[in-house]
Amino acid sequence: MTENGAIGVFDSGIGGLTVLRELLTRLPGESFIYFGDTARVPYGTKSAETVLKFSRENVTFLLDQDVKFIVVACNTASAEAVPRLQREFRIPIVGVIEPGVRAAVRMSKTSKIGVIGTAGTIRSEAYQRGIKEISPQAEVTARACPLFVPLVEEGWVDTPTTEMVAESYLGEYRKREIDVLVLGCTHYPLLRDVIGRVVGERVALVDSAVETASEVQRVLEGEHLRNHGGEVDFTIYLSDIAPDFKQVGERILGREIPQVRLRLV
Repeated sequence: MTENGAIGVFDSGIGGLTVLRELLTRLPGESFIYFGDTARVPYGTKSAETVLKFSRENVTFLLDQDVKFIVVACNTASAEAVPRLQREFRIPIVGVIEPGVRAAVRMSKTSKIGVIGTAGTIRSEAYQRGIKEISPQAEVTARACPLFVPLVEEGWVDTPTTEMVAESYLGEYRKREIDVLVLGCTHYPLLRDVIGRVVGERVALVDSAVETASEVQRVLEGEHLRNHGGEVDFTIYLSDIAPDFKQVGERILGREIPQVRLRLV
């Protein structure tokens, strides 16, 4: 590993582009290789064993591209696989759970915290345990929102149907009087406007993408792997390329995507 290597990022689909966007902004001079496993999305409905298998394959693929650091931009994989990956591979690996947990505890003034995520992430209780470890008095209400991922993947980020689904999932949080809601899936920040309207403006939304980018910067500098002199560059691989991906991806990233490469799984 050298400081000139790229940073590898993987997700179950396109939601991890929210993490890539923050990384591109925070780490000028770094190059990135992103893999979205769009042929097998979502991971949140898969078993823990399957998520670990897919995650190992994704890490191996990124290592073949000579990356120096890996970001697991998938909450389900972070919950189910990151601890094993960190033991099995000799490369710095950062997930999105811990940065989001720390931000939620820091931002909450009432210790009433909501968490939403895929079925796999909520089932793992990774966020619930993490929050309780830092703040034992915290009241954590967790809810799986499985329809959010396919809505985002279809580009339905702010439609009446999306708002109806969000109300069904999140209406109860108004009664819980939470003051922080963790968006425990990298797809969910793309639904920020709808989610914010449903839970109310008094609830702060934690975007793990922002917190993860900050953590990556800290670890890179601590490991002396930061590249300050290169040009910002990124390459995107997908395991299935939808016809409208370039349009949707560029809207998420806020910049042009020059080329998308296919990696069959």
